[in-house]
Amino acid sequence: MGKTVNDVINMIKENGIEMVDFKMVDINGNYRHVTIPATGFDESIMKNGIGFDASNYGYAVVEKSDMVFIPDPDTAFIDPFCDIPTLSMTGNAMIIDYPNNRPLKQYPRNIINSAIDYLKSTGIADTMNILPEFEFYLFDEVTWEVSHNAVSYEIDMAQAPWNGAYEGQGNVIREQKAYHIAKPQDTSFEARSEMVLEIEKAGIPVKYHHPEVGAAGQFEIEPKLGELSKMADATVLIKYIIRNVAARYGLSATFMPKPVYGEAGSGMHVHMLLLKDGEPVFSDDNGYSHLSETAHYFMGGILKHIASLCAITNPSTNSFKRLTPGFEAPVTVGYATSNRSAVIRIPAYAKAPELRRFELRNPDATCNPYFAYAAILMAGIDGVLNKIDPHANGWGPYDCNLFNLPEEEKAKLTGLPTSLDEALEALSKDNDYLKAGDVFPAELIDNFIKVKKAECAGINKIPHPAEFDLYYNV
Repeated sequence: MGKTVNDVINMIKENGIEMVDFKMVDINGNYRHVTIPATGFDESIMKNGIGFDASNYGYAVVEKSDMVFIPDPDTAFIDPFCDIPTLSMTGNAMIIDYPNNRPLKQYPRNIINSAIDYLKSTGIADTMNILPEFEFYLFDEVTWEVSHNAVSYEIDMAQAPWNGAYEGQGNVIREQKAYHIAKPQDTSFEARSEMVLEIEKAGIPVKYHHPEVGAAGQFEIEPKLGELSKMADATVLIKYIIRNVAARYGLSATFMPKPVYGEAGSGMHVHMLLLKDGEPVFSDDNGYSHLSETAHYFMGGILKHIASLCAITNPSTNSFKRLTPGFEAPVTVGYATSNRSAVIRIPAYAKAPELRRFELRNPDATCNPYFAYAAILMAGIDGVLNKIDPHANGWGPYDCNLFNLPEEEKAKLTGLPTSLDEALEALSKDNDYLKAGDVFPAELIDNFIKVKKAECAGINKIPHPAEFDLYYNV
């Protein structure tokens, strides 16, 4: 049973709360917030909500932008990053209407709840559990400039390989050799441990944390499996906690997929499974890798729609600098067991029937998790309803290193999009599966494509420092 309005009121009284903070999510999946004094908080706020301008969030045109935010008491937590005692909540957005307000279908939490309702209506399952892996970099310093006469960025991290040439204690790590490296080279152990403690205090169980491959300060925090809508909320909150704890330690955290040239990129691999009446839908002792026919059809739907999915799961121009060969990032449409070169990997260690699942490896944390998780679910449902067999469609299983295949064999494989523009073009042509059950409104898809194409156009207009290296003296 989740928290009630009375629970929230008691939390305010018992913890000396002075401010109540309402955290909303914009079209990119970032927190925005508005805060009221605790003295002004009562049951009417929970019922009637707080008005806000949705045009600044990317959901509404200016002339019809007045919306109402309704807090969800079950999301209440004491924000550890506010000096003044503050209780935070997220919630849902409503369109002002008479006599009753109605849900803003484009709002991220409403999208994911609609996707779950659609899953239940199909009879395939009643619950989807996921586990997103959070890869990120921590830097001691980062600066950048984008102006008429300068375009540059510079980063620094004590353990980075380039610091061996400067003063220090010699605790640097060789390029691409940081995986599970121990102290003293692991310079941010305490910061990550505090991140995990704060994440667990917020009610999100954590599996582990560790250094990742990237020597310039790449790390991973992995929560435990959780229900889809709760994990979407948790994704935004985990990123918030990681960034704020990093700031406490004088560090800067980034979830950019490829912030460092020549080092591993940061993804957000998503493990998933379905349950029906509490029983695992994906488990079959006699299936390939002990996965059921439904699991294979679910994978088939994702693989069929993977190009358009990439626009939602990898929605930045930087995303596609990560999806390149040589860094354990997927570039090929396919599935296999224990194979990190395929876009879908079936973990061999998940042996228990209730844990049998697969992992989608292309997503990264620049996505709006509500949109990304809902889109993955909708693609999977489409696969099950239309019996899309991944093996019959030539998508595997590939029990080999796809990066090492001869070029003539690689040419036979289908690749992931190589740019955001390409992924957006795929989404513009392939989105009917998202609109099934009225889950993704056409208006949202069109607006999302418009926003992201504008980002691409803006980036494409800016001269790049590498272009000076290539072309200045041509």
